[in-house]
Amino acid sequence: MAKSIEPQLGKIGEYLKISDDAAFVIPAYQRAYSWGTDRCDKLWSDVVNYSESDTKDAYFFGTVILNCQKNDKELLLIDGQQRTTTFFLLLKAFLFKINDALAHMSRDEESQKLYSALSDRRKAIMSILYRLDPDDVDDEPEEVVFKNSKPLLINNSIREQFKEDFGTIIRATSFADAEENVAKIKFRQKDNKYSNFFRNFKFFYTKASELSDSQLNTIAKTFIKDCELIDIKSWNLEQAITMFNSLNSDSLPLNDADIISSKLYESAEHNKEEASFKDAWEEFHSLSQSLEEKNICNIDSLLMQYMYYERARRRETTSDSGALIITTPGLRRYFIDINSEAISQPLAFSDDVIGLAHAWNKASEYSSVQTLLRVNENARLFLASYFFRLKDNISEEIIAPIAECLIKLFTIMEIEETGYSSKYFKSFLFGEQIKIIDKNVSVEEIQDDFRKHINSSWNYENIKQKIAAYDRHMLVYINEYLFAKERQLPFSLKDKYDIEHIMPASGRDLQTIRADAKIESEEEFKGIVNKLGNKILLEYAINRSIGNEWFRTKVSTVLENKTGYINSNFPVARYLVEKYRNNPEKYWTKYNIIEATEEASTRIAKFIFN
Repeated sequence: MAKSIEPQLGKIGEYLKISDDAAFVIPAYQRAYSWGTDRCDKLWSDVVNYSESDTKDAYFFGTVILNCQKNDKELLLIDGQQRTTTFFLLLKAFLFKINDALAHMSRDEESQKLYSALSDRRKAIMSILYRLDPDDVDDEPEEVVFKNSKPLLINNSIREQFKEDFGTIIRATSFADAEENVAKIKFRQKDNKYSNFFRNFKFFYTKASELSDSQLNTIAKTFIKDCELIDIKSWNLEQAITMFNSLNSDSLPLNDADIISSKLYESAEHNKEEASFKDAWEEFHSLSQSLEEKNICNIDSLLMQYMYYERARRRETTSDSGALIITTPGLRRYFIDINSEAISQPLAFSDDVIGLAHAWNKASEYSSVQTLLRVNENARLFLASYFFRLKDNISEEIIAPIAECLIKLFTIMEIEETGYSSKYFKSFLFGEQIKIIDKNVSVEEIQDDFRKHINSSWNYENIKQKIAAYDRHMLVYINEYLFAKERQLPFSLKDKYDIEHIMPASGRDLQTIRADAKIESEEEFKGIVNKLGNKILLEYAINRSIGNEWFRTKVSTVLENKTGYINSNFPVARYLVEKYRNNPEKYWTKYNIIEATEEASTRIAKFIFN
């Protein structure tokens, strides 16, 4: 009969002392070791304060959850990775300092009791770190004990860059030995050049060095014998993960990507393709991290896009009668319960999401896609389905028509201030998604569907008026993109940029600038300063350089340490330079803002309804 759940309250020393043929294992889908010295300082302070208190109650370190389905020999750390790793590092720091204390302590009668106590601490720690019986621990064990010890903790996390450091520290024969052999991160200085493993170990070693021999004995004993935790053993991975997400834990809950990857790993093991899958998933994770750093999408977003594609491909968004089903299942539920077939083929799953990540990486260079990414998060779900249709046949010329259809619809959603779940958006898009993935449906037909839907659902003049009244930032991107397209100018949002108010919204000399702009009151200023016609895109460095200068300075001046619009690569900024640079007055008035807002409103409305 299969085991169920086995919770056990025990001392830290009991929890960490495992059998010779067992090891704690960090699963491949787990996060990297992320505790910093701030968390270690809290742990250290708690133990020290507890050791100095008069309480008889044990100090509780919370709950850890272990999955033990592999013959109880691989103790998978579902919850407790950070604490367990840190506990071992603390013990190693104690061991080195106890070795130092014993080596220098006199053996007279007065010191004998403390010497014996420290020897007991040392034996207890050696028995945990090196699988020894305390009675077999020599006073001066050979280096072979350190060097040839079996791994206590096997780190399979694909997110961990410095996983070897833990073993290097545990096997080290001295602090200097550990410091010399751990990884050194290039281009970093002082302690920043080390991984969290060594930084935290060094923190504990330094703290232990500040203690007297008596304090060292007391605190080490307190940690091993008086501090407790509950370890919950489960023999079912999904059950263990469910418990983890249900309990109050210091750790972040596993996200959907963590849980889906754990199920994929299970399938890969069943299919005897663990190595191939691990390499593939590591590639996917690396690609998704790169996309997240570029603010394109993260791993959960990519998996959600894949779910949307799978649902459309399997025709799960329409009923037998042809009616649309717009209720969307959760990501985890979909791949674990509804479409478990995808999980059962981990290599095919990986190939699909790797291809999706590569497509985003390539398409993110295109101006239409860069603009779409500033419009609405949900737009990614539908453009991603088009990537699956195209496979490797991706270019800006091919992508732009569908990207622009989505830009139009989500721009309306922005200015109408209507929710995505409205029938005008989600229902329509679910219907179109089936066409978007179908190679037999032409792009022209999809474009025509968007055109008919927009023209039948909204009025041109009404939308134009709402654009003119719009005072947030999103439409600035659309206007710049369309302005560049009209004039066949390059347009890119890759570099760091700001939304620039041509007439400053705040800062010094506002009264004079407002007077130049023919604005008579504070109320009139507030009503016009955030209009679309007063906003442009501008490089971050240029915007920080010119600050709240007068318009004439912005369009015509290059100072020693300052640059103006003249140095910008954004199309509207360059246009303003061309138009106003040689104008002797060079004022930016409310009439200029009104005129620019009218032009932008017309430009965007025509784009939407064309």
